[in-house]
Amino acid sequence: MTLELRCGDVVTGCEGVVTGGTQDEVLAAAAVHAADVHGLTTIDADTHAALTAAIRPT
Repeated sequence: MTLELRCGDVVTGCEGVVTGGTQDEVLAAAAVHAADVHGLTTIDADTHAALTAAIRPT
């Protein structure tokens, strides 16, 4: 099963989508996206929780 995170579910207006086979893979890809697109070098606990909650199976 593939898991997906649509960044727009957490950051209004962002069309980024990351996928992975596990929650950890999706979160790692989300961290790369957050750094590359949003300039975030760290993800705080609240953002981590929001990202985790937004992960869905495809």
